[in-house]
Amino acid sequence: MSIPVLAMVALLPILVALVLMVGMRWPSTKAMPLAWLVCVLGAIGVWNLPVAYIAALSVKGVIDAIGVLIIVFGAILILYTLQYSGGMETIQYGMQNISRDKRIQAIIIGYMFAAFIEGAAGFGTPAALAAPLLLSLGYPPLAAAVICLVFNSFCVSFGAVGTPILIGLTPLKQLVADAAASGVTNLNFTDFTTFAKVIGELVTLMHGPMAVILPIFMLGFLTRFYGKNKSWSEGLAAWKFCVFAAVAFLVPYVGFAWLVGPEFPSLIGGLVGLGVIVAGAKAGFCVPKDTWDFGPQSTWDAEWTGSIATSASTEFKAHMSQFKAWLPYILIGAILVATRIPALGLKAILSGVSIPFDNILGFASVKTSLQYLYLPGTIPFMLVAILTVAIHGMKGEAVKKAWTESFVKMKAPTIALFAAVALVSVFRGSGIADAALNPNSYPSMPLAMAKAVAALAGNAWPMLASYVGGLGAFITGSNTVSDLLFAEFQWGVAQQLNLSRQIIVAAQVAGGAMGNMVCIHNIVAVCAVTGLIGREGMILKRTFWPFVLYGIVVGIIASLMCFVFMANRF
Repeated sequence: MSIPVLAMVALLPILVALVLMVGMRWPSTKAMPLAWLVCVLGAIGVWNLPVAYIAALSVKGVIDAIGVLIIVFGAILILYTLQYSGGMETIQYGMQNISRDKRIQAIIIGYMFAAFIEGAAGFGTPAALAAPLLLSLGYPPLAAAVICLVFNSFCVSFGAVGTPILIGLTPLKQLVADAAASGVTNLNFTDFTTFAKVIGELVTLMHGPMAVILPIFMLGFLTRFYGKNKSWSEGLAAWKFCVFAAVAFLVPYVGFAWLVGPEFPSLIGGLVGLGVIVAGAKAGFCVPKDTWDFGPQSTWDAEWTGSIATSASTEFKAHMSQFKAWLPYILIGAILVATRIPALGLKAILSGVSIPFDNILGFASVKTSLQYLYLPGTIPFMLVAILTVAIHGMKGEAVKKAWTESFVKMKAPTIALFAAVALVSVFRGSGIADAALNPNSYPSMPLAMAKAVAALAGNAWPMLASYVGGLGAFITGSNTVSDLLFAEFQWGVAQQLNLSRQIIVAAQVAGGAMGNMVCIHNIVAVCAVTGLIGREGMILKRTFWPFVLYGIVVGIIASLMCFVFMANRF
């Protein structure tokens, strides 16, 4: 069967999910199980995969989904623990004293705080932490979710101390070694380590413009769709603060990528940038003269809100010191850093503790493991929630309420994520190199779609390469997994079209990052922590256009790079 036909079959589950969630406004709890079923029918009817093998892949997906759910539960637990301890109102009081302007708060929390968390943890953690924080500051849940999803993009390529590059590009190790050994004189890498650093350098150039453009665009989006005056200009009026924040982030971000490597750009950029813009906001530097807010909740569209109430207060009371209120978040950041840097030793210890699931349903190739201590939901989220009981002096009844409400909120995302991650597992496993399981030796479903697009694009590929990375993240929920899926493919397309392999692979990495704003995993997770389960299609409709804009900008930069560096085809 031809690649275009395979691509169309592979596309069907995605179309089903999009039509049901975006077009018909079905909740993910109904749409994703149906999309999984369509994927299964394609795998059986076209790929000719054994039913038992598909069942094994689906079971693997359910096990993997448990890891995502642990992260979601931990994020919700932190929110409710701080609400019942009085810590959240104290934070609200402190933020009110930094700036009452919701545009400025979006940059501080959604952009900078989330970038630091992404640099340390990855796993979709930033949106799960930052969105509830914005919710507590008086944001409509829908606005908080969209802002945090879109901002969780340019920092993702260096998330979890460089994992998308250092781990995601490992399929290229042998190709890089062969290229280095070939004696080509115009290579600027000699091994995989230097290759990874070069990719990181190029990625900063691709993300850099959007790190400036995106906050300006999103503040205009915020005031246009959620403001009482429905005006783009009110958000765009804060452009000076957006540029100030972008510079504060980009200087350490770019500097660490070019001088050190891909491990710390987002982590240090977010941490340094956060300190700089908080100080700047306090001093009124580049802050608009007028203070912007969403207006009374009574005027909000009913679709903006969900099952978790937005704070209706306009004045807040401090129940403890700001340091004590923020200490849980400080501990989360510190523990994430300590457990993600290999040299400190804790990463090996925590990641080494797991529940293995080998030979699922008798298939040796289908296996996974649950690294329950390494998941951010366990350490640090649940750990810090327990420590907060003592730090904030919580009473037993308050602790009980926090844990009980957190468990109650997990029902809907559990159904959606089980189906979504099972679908992903079937997608990825469909291209297995085993004649008994894949008798036609067909490529995996995502690879079939990518090959079909590449055949149509030809020399325009630099404009589209990032969208393939975005497709991988949309399907799998991970920049790292997108790179694992498509890095070799991108290298091969670049080689076939006589384009720079480094530039095309860098576009793949950048695309995997921008795909985080539209991926179903992240959308379901952020809906869970903001009480918006059932509104996934509405969110996807709003994050789609920033995704398209991002890909256009990355595509232009990649095309210009390929043109300028025509002499260096590697």
